Amino acid sequence: MDRLIYLDNAATTKTAPEVVEAMLPYFSESYGNPSSVYSFASKNKDAVTEQREVIARALGAKSNEIYFTAGGTESDNWALKATAEAYASRGKHIITTKIEHHAILHTGDYLEGRGFEVTYLDVDDKGLVRPEDVEAAIRPDTILISVMFANNEIGTIEPIKEIGEIARRHNVLFHTDAVQAFGQVPINVDELGVDMLSASGHKLNGPKGIGFLYIRKGVKIRSFIHGGAQERKRRAGTENVPGIIGLGKAVERAVATMAERSAKEIGLRDHLISRVLEEIPYCRLNGDPVDRLPNNANFSFRFIEGESLLIMLDMKGICASSGSACTSGSLDPSHVLLAIGLPHEIAHGSLRLTLGEETTREDIDYVVDSLKEIVARLREMSPLYEDFVKKSNQ
Repeated sequence: MDRLIYLDNAATTKTAPEVVEAMLPYFSESYGNPSSVYSFASKNKDAVTEQREVIARALGAKSNEIYFTAGGTESDNWALKATAEAYASRGKHIITTKIEHHAILHTGDYLEGRGFEVTYLDVDDKGLVRPEDVEAAIRPDTILISVMFANNEIGTIEPIKEIGEIARRHNVLFHTDAVQAFGQVPINVDELGVDMLSASGHKLNGPKGIGFLYIRKGVKIRSFIHGGAQERKRRAGTENVPGIIGLGKAVERAVATMAERSAKEIGLRDHLISRVLEEIPYCRLNGDPVDRLPNNANFSFRFIEGESLLIMLDMKGICASSGSACTSGSLDPSHVLLAIGLPHEIAHGSLRLTLGEETTREDIDYVVDSLKEIVARLREMSPLYEDFVKKSNQ
């Protein structure tokens, strides 16, 4: 393979060299358990505390509101399951949307099997949930609203502040899955009215296997993993010190570069979108054209199948996806694309391209040129496209 163009940064990102460098000493030099009492280990406890403060500052939160986890999926599970358990005496109703990550949707299924009722709200054709629909769904027994900050497939950024205001007005807890948004766009939990927030290190050039859950002080959810007294008795298990160090470094780096990086990615993203829509017929952009993540472009191409498109892109050294990495291998069309109203046959022909800080304009032009060639070739083999052309010429 002559070249590699990685445009699947929503699935995972390259760990930044300075993040790796910051982590290395904690594997074989400063390897003490932070819970131990001797000074060799207490240095690591101080290092963990420092990273907690870095993350809290990035969110406008307090350091004692940051709890380290193994990643976004654990954080989502913890937010929903522990809230359900802790507040069950107040009610058993939870509100979310139909386009959430499966870490939320499958947890909702789990809770429904245990006596809770979950309302899954519709979204519009751009993937936006209407705040008035959230408010209309609230009942006297509603204990939690969970709406993702930005969709992992189509990149649409949800009206989090408006939903936060509604949740506060009705005294309902509000959780947001910010795995895709944290480090990409500014987030202040107080301004947004968020009570809990999930994030993951490997989405912002940090290591895999580390994330956190922000829990606002006063929210009385319980432990999700039981055992020791780590994380102020709320999340048992020896701290992943190298991962925590890497996460803190990645957050510090993401905050420092956010404005410049976002401006660059938006310029490249819009160039990509413009060329694809203008030069490849019978395709559409999925998601909101404006209120979307800086690095996300999601298209549907009629008369082709997404898996074939991905294979042929891979042969040209281009890494992309047809949706969430967590559903790769599934033959079903994306639940997100179905929720925004796409028919099955169009949803099957979807492509998600997510840029990174190393992406160049040359990369984008190569990808679009390759896409034009591949889409044309696949359509030549499609009987549906052949029938469409015949009918169009009649």
